[in-house]
Amino acid sequence: MGTGADPTPEDLPAPAPSSVSPRAVRSYRSELTQGEDVIDPATWAGSVPRASGIAPRVRVGRSRWFNLLWLLPIGFLLLIVAIAVAKGLRGDPSVQQFIARYPGTTGSPNPEATTGFPAWARWQHFFNLFFLIFIIRSGLQILTDHPRLYWTRHSTPGRDWFRIQKRVPADPLWTAKQDSISLPSQVGLPGLRHSIGLARWWHLGIDAFWLLNGVIFFVLLFATGRWERFVPTTWEVFPNALSGLIQYLSLNWPTDDAWVAYNSLQLIAYFITVFIAAPLALITGLGMSPALSTRFKRISRFVSIQTARSLHFLVLVWFLVFIVIHVFFVFTTGLLTNLNHIHSGRDDQSWIGLGIFAASMVVVIVGWVAATPFTIRHPRVVQRAGQAIVGPLQHLFEHLDPKPGQYSEKDISPYLWHNGQYPDSDEYQALFDGHFADYRLRINGLVDNPVDLDLAHLRALPHHEQITQHFCIQGWSGIAKWGGVSMQSIVELVKPQPEAKWVVFYSLGDGPDKGVYYDAHPIEHMSHHLTMLAYDMNGEPLPYGHGAPLRLRNEIELGFKQVKWIKGIEFVAHFSEIGGGYGGYNQDHEFFGYRQSI
Repeated sequence: MGTGADPTPEDLPAPAPSSVSPRAVRSYRSELTQGEDVIDPATWAGSVPRASGIAPRVRVGRSRWFNLLWLLPIGFLLLIVAIAVAKGLRGDPSVQQFIARYPGTTGSPNPEATTGFPAWARWQHFFNLFFLIFIIRSGLQILTDHPRLYWTRHSTPGRDWFRIQKRVPADPLWTAKQDSISLPSQVGLPGLRHSIGLARWWHLGIDAFWLLNGVIFFVLLFATGRWERFVPTTWEVFPNALSGLIQYLSLNWPTDDAWVAYNSLQLIAYFITVFIAAPLALITGLGMSPALSTRFKRISRFVSIQTARSLHFLVLVWFLVFIVIHVFFVFTTGLLTNLNHIHSGRDDQSWIGLGIFAASMVVVIVGWVAATPFTIRHPRVVQRAGQAIVGPLQHLFEHLDPKPGQYSEKDISPYLWHNGQYPDSDEYQALFDGHFADYRLRINGLVDNPVDLDLAHLRALPHHEQITQHFCIQGWSGIAKWGGVSMQSIVELVKPQPEAKWVVFYSLGDGPDKGVYYDAHPIEHMSHHLTMLAYDMNGEPLPYGHGAPLRLRNEIELGFKQVKWIKGIEFVAHFSEIGGGYGGYNQDHEFFGYRQSI
């Protein structure tokens, strides 16, 4: 025993070995922030300033860009020319004979089943309009988060075919978040720059109702025989459509009776919208899912996420053009009659249809105006409602046991966008300057063997390598080769306890609203072939912008869950006890979902 009154450490026995120790319970939780339940637009997303985009542009050739606003005067001139040509053709005897033979409408082979507009069709017409305003507004908001479209699998600057943003600047650390642009609050939904989390809840949640409405429509359409209103049943529809086009352009419009049958131009337009554009909207939307892309590798190799995204945008363009032309002809070809058809189910010129139309427009306008302020005041309601609607649906599509992909080194993207809030603390700077010699990865929580690992320990573990595709929630993607440690090896090393159901990854960097960035993943994902801790990228040590010294790769999740600059891993019973309780930093602060596999 020592000579003083107090014993020295050497005089006392060490505590008995136990999985419970100060090191085991040390946590980064105290460095987290909870986020707010009401949005302050002035401080949103780290006070990201508004940023205007540019007029839509399409790439012509390798480097020239065409401003699509020129289509307005060009289209107007072409329309004048087309009207002049059509008027000239109407005086030609052979064209007159053609129009007499093909007046523009083929008629219905089963008029008893197709005449009129039943109540279910009228109600579904209203719901379709109501749902589409939210889908289109939130879709535009999603587009502005990465305002570029590509046909290639890689989202390389300069290879986009469409953009509403300036050229990517020369800054090597320019991030995808900086590349986002703003929309007016009553155009986008919710109308805040980089609000894609809330926009996705609106988009995917309302999509579910729109699809349900569409399924009911298809069932009733074929059950009642009214499909003949929308499907060409004779080749004569095409010469009749040409005849109708000539008549419309000549400003001597054809005589239609939409109560009985659409003219051939309408028939073709409705057929494309109902049987091609609407299903394509669903298919291309699912084509942007990381889980489905990982599962259906043979399809995704040819129809990449960027191809799906571009096609999804073109479907949106079709819907917008269809709506504009449809509304124009409703108002110019007999307003009262047309409104009675679709709103009151009457074939007359009474004012009843106009009254019902006016009432429905009040509902639509109230919904349109209220959506953004409601979202800003009640973002958690939008988040929870979206999770309740979309969560069960996404589990039907996600693949819970992905196999290694089929990409090779020749598929590696020439450019992978940077993203996230770069760490700039004194702690990180010292580690970076010392080539991370003092770096330690703390792994603890509900595990039997908590450890602190340096990079030498990590590199000594069994090496894992994969070439996989990165999917960002903003829409861009890219392929890279990642080298590091499989999470299976980490799980075997630390031995999680049965109570551990979630794995939380903590970053050396803060989020934009301050507080350590983190994200939670289901423990079953840790046994996947494509879940790993990467310390190499494309054969070299992980660079600063992509997460040095260590980052997560979980390939069935979107990019915001791939935590970079990892400093700690904690095994927990549930993420509700971490941070704001929603499963991650972006979930706490920007209202994302804790799982976003679609």
